[in-house]
Amino acid sequence: MANHTDLLELDCHITKDGQVVVSHDGNLLRQTGHNVNICDLRYEELPRYKESLEVTFFPGHKSSGSDRRMPLLEEVFQRYPQKPINVEVKADDDKLIKRISELVKKYHRTDRTIWACTTDSVMKKCRKENPDMPVMFTPRRGILLLLLYYSGLLPFVPLSESVVETYMPSIINRTYFPHNSLMRNRFLVYLQDKLMMRKSLFEHLEARGIQVYLWVLNQDSDYQRAYDCGATGIMTDYPSKLHAFLRRHDGVQRARGAEPQEAAAEEEQQRCQY
Repeated sequence: MANHTDLLELDCHITKDGQVVVSHDGNLLRQTGHNVNICDLRYEELPRYKESLEVTFFPGHKSSGSDRRMPLLEEVFQRYPQKPINVEVKADDDKLIKRISELVKKYHRTDRTIWACTTDSVMKKCRKENPDMPVMFTPRRGILLLLLYYSGLLPFVPLSESVVETYMPSIINRTYFPHNSLMRNRFLVYLQDKLMMRKSLFEHLEARGIQVYLWVLNQDSDYQRAYDCGATGIMTDYPSKLHAFLRRHDGVQRARGAEPQEAAAEEEQQRCQY
């Protein structure tokens, strides 16, 4: 937060006693060294994080911290009441979905909490539970979005989603290694990159009030590419590093005060997207 983060991206599971916790994994072997599931334990029984963890999207790099307790989603809502938060539902669990919705309503943050999940069936449950919350495109809906774009029909089709959240294909096999070997195929990675990283597509979505977030980027070259393509925001494991990049980029833009007015205005508009 000290580095001016505009949005928090969180993954959530539910414990045996109905507490919503912030955790990417449902099984805690990788994160804690204990082969247990969050759903099988009461909150007070959850083990602590390891003292050091490899950064998933930056192989070879480690992260650590003094507070290794797994936080509750409610604690995050209490601490950052005004901050937009993207909540990804990591399990097809009706109790989890209902409890998240209850917390969102309790803290009056319906307009700034995003439903996120990767399957249409879970997203359908989320929207039914709280239809007033903004939602992200599921992967299937994302493919449909691309088909509409390349067919020329996109401007004429209504879209109910508010956010596109997707990986930047060029990080595959470099800092992101999908479990599915097909996803790592070099030709498919190249094809995805050509189809997805389209500035005109991002601009069209932005004009319709749909934000585009790219994940998970941890290097300046990737920050720059996302910036150049017109992404609304970047998800990163290193907010301080991203903040430093944006400050440097802002300084470069300010130093170009002698450029034509039209170009300067265009650059300022791009900068303000962040």
